[in-house]
Amino acid sequence: MLKFEIAKEDEFTKARAGLLHTGHGCIQTPVFMPIGTRGSVKAIQPRELLEINASIILGNTYHLYQRPGVEVLQKFGGLHPFISWPKPILTDSGGFQILSLNELRKLRRDGVEFRSHIDGSYHFFTPEKVVEIERQIGADIIMVLDECAPYPSDREYVSKSIELTNDWAMRCKERFNASDALYGYPQYLFGIVQGGIYDDLRENSAKQLITADFDGYAIGGLAVGERADQMYSVIDFVTNFLPTAKPRYLMGVGTPDNLLEAVERGVDMFDCVLPTRNGRNAQVFTSKGTVNIKNAIYRFDGGPLDDECDCYACRNFSRGYIRHLFSVGEILGLQLASLHNLRFFISLMAKTRTAIIDGRFREFKQQTQSKLSKKKKEEI
Repeated sequence: MLKFEIAKEDEFTKARAGLLHTGHGCIQTPVFMPIGTRGSVKAIQPRELLEINASIILGNTYHLYQRPGVEVLQKFGGLHPFISWPKPILTDSGGFQILSLNELRKLRRDGVEFRSHIDGSYHFFTPEKVVEIERQIGADIIMVLDECAPYPSDREYVSKSIELTNDWAMRCKERFNASDALYGYPQYLFGIVQGGIYDDLRENSAKQLITADFDGYAIGGLAVGERADQMYSVIDFVTNFLPTAKPRYLMGVGTPDNLLEAVERGVDMFDCVLPTRNGRNAQVFTSKGTVNIKNAIYRFDGGPLDDECDCYACRNFSRGYIRHLFSVGEILGLQLASLHNLRFFISLMAKTRTAIIDGRFREFKQQTQSKLSKKKKEEI
């Protein structure tokens, strides 16, 4: 079983600081996980991820299955040595990507048939096959195959969706228990709670999954179009039913504000494309709010992206220079902005952990959200 220790629980909220032990190292929670969909965090080297204290990254089964393919990954001894990453990896099952293909996929009771977006070839993923692929990829944490119901979806559709998702989860668990890790270190399996914005369906999904005793539990199907207050309500409700001794992972969420709100509601693990996607588009997250570094006001600005950040970008380059890089289309600009954004998210969770351990989480959250919500005066 996955060893998860709770180091400290907040006295007034559900926030907690923990330690997640894997074969590739210990992860301090709450934690933000950079996304390396195809085996690479966009525009960022593994060496740089280590320098900004990333403790775990994500890969995506759908994409890695197609390119480079599991035969290649097995030849290299799994994804870790293939990408020169020494720390833990979590793999999404690829269900969200497959189910986003719309006309290129067909959902069935026994799995999902889909056509590759690359060459149009046909493939069929069953829950069992997904577990086998993720074993071959070599992820430390493996996610079950699930259906993420689109938003909005009526109650009848979501009810049928979680029935299918929970059935797939149980089949994933059976295959996982009947198979072995391939590369000499343990692998762990997380279930995914679905159910849209319907509390009773979320409760049903969670309670069914708990009977299978997964190593951890994810909350899926959020940040797909619902209001923020609806998302927070679902998170708060679902964590009431998840085992306190198991890690909780909120999939695909979100902004710094989202992360703090979810930590308050008992979530331990997060991932999102925002730091790198927004960085590539010149939006920089800072301790005093977001900045569009392409704005003309930064042309003569000799200060760092964020004077409270110690990343390579902030230590060595000015806002004026990084704005110049974006203005002339130099790739270094998006690299530096992405690097800083990842450092900001990772550091935010580290500071949140310290605040929980020190017994000042609510004060820290309030002060941080107040600073993050302030738009830079010169940009208004």
